[in-house]
Amino acid sequence: MKKNLITVIILALVVVNLVLTAVLTITIVPETKKANELITKVCSAIDLDLVAGDTAGSLAVNVADMVDYAVNGGETMTINLADSGDGNLHYAVLGISLSLDSTNEDYATFGGGTGDLTTSDNIICDTIKTVIASHTIDDMRNNEDQVKEEILEALQGLYKSAFIVRVNFSSATYQ
Repeated sequence: MKKNLITVIILALVVVNLVLTAVLTITIVPETKKANELITKVCSAIDLDLVAGDTAGSLAVNVADMVDYAVNGGETMTINLADSGDGNLHYAVLGISLSLDSTNEDYATFGGGTGDLTTSDNIICDTIKTVIASHTIDDMRNNEDQVKEEILEALQGLYKSAFIVRVNFSSATYQ
């Protein structure tokens, strides 16, 4: 009789353990999903990339595999800057080039195998002007790297590819 009583108690404890495990699973999984969504929103709000490394992936590209493309035929671009609140109009005169990853599969597609993007030069110039025009003169002087990163992200979004790995200012004058 004692063996049957112990067996019934063990069976009851197993059932209680199973029920408690199910309750824990049901309550923890949705909270974990909510926490993951919150982390993703916070990362996107402060512009963090969830993948290690930089946005462009230029850290993984060998310098020997980079091809330089001079935007606007190598001529400087004059771009009006956003109002800084001082009552003066400001502009930037920039010589811009792009570093392209020649080992990327999209390099041959968009660059014709030679890194020549002249067919889409107007679109590239417009994208760059749009990004730069949203910044003030102080942004350009103090956060130039951040502006370059914004231009890079805009161009990568335009091409839906990461074959553009870096934006370079060969010359920069802010007035």
